[in-house]
Amino acid sequence: MSILLKRNTLIFILLVLIVAFTGLSIFIAQHPIFDADIKISLFIQQFHADWLDKVMLAISFFGELPYSLLSVVVVAAIFYWKKYKREGIFISTVLLSGLIILGIKNVINRPRPTAFYVRLVEVNRFQSYPSGHVLSYTLFFGFLIILMYNLENIPKRTKNTVTYLSAFLIVTIAPSRIYLGAHWFTDTVGGFLLGLICLFPLCYFYFKKKRVNP
Repeated sequence: MSILLKRNTLIFILLVLIVAFTGLSIFIAQHPIFDADIKISLFIQQFHADWLDKVMLAISFFGELPYSLLSVVVVAAIFYWKKYKREGIFISTVLLSGLIILGIKNVINRPRPTAFYVRLVEVNRFQSYPSGHVLSYTLFFGFLIILMYNLENIPKRTKNTVTYLSAFLIVTIAPSRIYLGAHWFTDTVGGFLLGLICLFPLCYFYFKKKRVNP
């Protein structure tokens, strides 16, 4: 009974995330320039400084091409080399999220923030909604946290280091993208929602296969 209740709860959460993302996407498609987005960007950017520019760029580093692809491949290879072959394969599937994000960006076709509205520290290609950085950080580092929680043979110090670093990057990537003028606030919300949505099937198939093949 508890397993069924837990499954139904997770399905409900996933449906809520899908509805929220769909609703936000429709709203953004109809309102590409949103007054609240501008106010949030200006509020965050009022604290700018040269050293803070460098910190925010460093936080966003793992989401930049080709480093984002290289990061996933290297981490997947490390897991595979350390005899966690299944984990390495599942980590590599995170790369598929790049196709998802590009497809949605093209459909919504929201322009990036411009210097007319905000301070631009970083100039980007492609459309603005949703944030690919936030999606990839939520999916990739979120899955790493889940793995650290569930794998038993990894040293505790390694688990803690990976978990805390991953959590830090997930929490700070959205403010980083807004601070740099690369995204609006609603772009980051959309990226976070989509990242969680993508995390659900990744974890479902990972744990399902793990139960069948212990």
